[in-house]
Amino acid sequence: MHFPRPLALALGLGLLTLAAADADAQRRKTKAPAVSAQCTAFYPQANAAWLAANPLPGDAGATSALAQLSELALQQQRELLDAAMRSPQNEVQSRLGDFWASGLDEAAVEADGSKPIAPLLTRINAIKKAKDVPAAFAALHQVGIPVAFNFAPDVDLKALDRHIGYFMQGGMGLPDPAFYTRTDADTQAVMQRYRDYVRQILSLTGTPKERLDAEADAVIAVETAIARKAQSLVDLNNPFRNYAPVAVADVTKRYPNLQLGKFLEAQGVKDDLVSLSDPALFAELDAMVNRIRPEQWRAYLRWRVGDAMAPYLSRSFRDASFAFRGQVLSGQAAQAPRWRQVLDAINTAAGPMLGHEYANRYLTSEERRRAGAIADEVRDALLAAVERNSWLSDAAKAEAAKKLKAINIEVGTPRRNLDYTVQPMGRGSFGGNMLIASTWRHREEMKRIGKGNADRRWDVLPQQPALAYDIAQNRLIVTAAVLQPPVFDVDRPAATYGAYGALVGTQVNRAIDARGAQVNAAGELGNWWTPADTNAWTALGDRVAAQYAAQAYPGVKNGRVNGALVRDVALADQAGIELAWEAYARAQPAASEADRQAFFGAWSGLWAQQVAENVATERMASDIHAPGPLRSDVPLSNLPAFGAAFGCKAGQPMQRTDAEQVRIWR
Repeated sequence: MHFPRPLALALGLGLLTLAAADADAQRRKTKAPAVSAQCTAFYPQANAAWLAANPLPGDAGATSALAQLSELALQQQRELLDAAMRSPQNEVQSRLGDFWASGLDEAAVEADGSKPIAPLLTRINAIKKAKDVPAAFAALHQVGIPVAFNFAPDVDLKALDRHIGYFMQGGMGLPDPAFYTRTDADTQAVMQRYRDYVRQILSLTGTPKERLDAEADAVIAVETAIARKAQSLVDLNNPFRNYAPVAVADVTKRYPNLQLGKFLEAQGVKDDLVSLSDPALFAELDAMVNRIRPEQWRAYLRWRVGDAMAPYLSRSFRDASFAFRGQVLSGQAAQAPRWRQVLDAINTAAGPMLGHEYANRYLTSEERRRAGAIADEVRDALLAAVERNSWLSDAAKAEAAKKLKAINIEVGTPRRNLDYTVQPMGRGSFGGNMLIASTWRHREEMKRIGKGNADRRWDVLPQQPALAYDIAQNRLIVTAAVLQPPVFDVDRPAATYGAYGALVGTQVNRAIDARGAQVNAAGELGNWWTPADTNAWTALGDRVAAQYAAQAYPGVKNGRVNGALVRDVALADQAGIELAWEAYARAQPAASEADRQAFFGAWSGLWAQQVAENVATERMASDIHAPGPLRSDVPLSNLPAFGAAFGCKAGQPMQRTDAEQVRIWR
């Protein structure tokens, strides 16, 4: 990776040049004093070395410092798996090493053909009567292949300390139910390509040529029947729309043909409550069990298995899947290299296993300790800010303080490990190993259901760079992979506060912002802000949005930033840098000028990027994140400490006047 030169050196060279220019101006007395480069636009100065060393790749539309961190994490995972394949140090590494080796052996994968799914196909082909269908549904869910509907754990919105099982729509091969009912030419073209793909998979899973058309029609008929009763994507993404708790006994009685009680037993779920928000859909599925002929169910289920497993089987399966899912739906030009395909598969089926070993290998105890300590300091800075705050009501201040004190900070990996007991994998069958691992992960997911299990794992993997606030659990999640440059470096404390500390600040702020105020310190839903609190926050958001809306969009001719679009993230950014600076100033009250400058340079370095014009144009219309140069500079321009560190005067581009500055928590 390439990082900027130490900011003190870059600044020193700049000051020498400016000093000569200023002296000449004084002698001639014909020009106003020059504004330093740092006080004009900080981002290009702070990131000069990175920008020079990282031109936009010819085959990519964008690159960034944080994207490079993600790429580094992938390479680290690859190195870990290579080592586990050569010389495993424990049972988990042994399983992972075998999994990795089986996927990299393309000749063995090719020779394996469809053998890994043969037992599943045999199970499906044994369906003779309608009463056999629900048991087949349950068996496929057990191996991580959801059919007919989805069932997964999620937070109980009336008791955020527990998870319940959610019965939800699923079982369709296309991402949007509207595909099945729209009649426009573009949709019909996609549907024809989809039908061709269904035929390919059915052929590969055993359908005779003369029956391909009939079975493809049967598959699409089943999925269309589901789609006609399905929610729109907008409704599906509304958690409150999908929360409808009901007793398991009632669900079992209401949909007898689906045998949902037996389904839950097969998944190992013993809870007495589930969520089922779409009774019309499940009534239709219940009727379909008897209405759809067994041979049609067999075709549908074979298709679902073949489609789900296609990326992990021989080339004929993979090519068919990529031609439709990769090229038609996602617009990808070429398949990823084999190692990346295998790594993605392992993260899909055994990601928590890999994350456990990743943290052991790449995260030291000192890094973990220091990351936790800085997060505590930033949280303390917010507590102090809340106490002196002038726009929050007293009642809201009290609740915010309770909630902040109750935040759990989890660094590196989840606090509670999973059960890593899994059957031996061996190196003979990548597809077989995928099913073994997927079955294990499904089992562990089902264990989340019930009281006391809501915190068992994260919704992000330790090997994925991420720093996030979990509103349901009131916890800050800091993954192992994010604790490395440009975010975190124990040898550069000032920079670590400016980057990592500021990111922590953006997230702890979310515990008590307008969205965080929807959940109180006890984990109960209900807004604890007064209308006046909400109005004050809205006014702050309006001011931040206006600051961004006044900016040209970098890289887009005549483009302007959509302030309303970037507003929420921009508010969090402003809060984050304020809180990180307060935490740093408390920890290092006598920090040198070079260290104070390094703090701000590290914040700017997070957002270093190169973006092609077409990508910038797309982002301008839809991205909730402001472009990198503005994420760097707009928050800093509101901070007097930045002006003091670089000698910027009020009214200069990087130092707004006191009246213009937005203050969230200072």
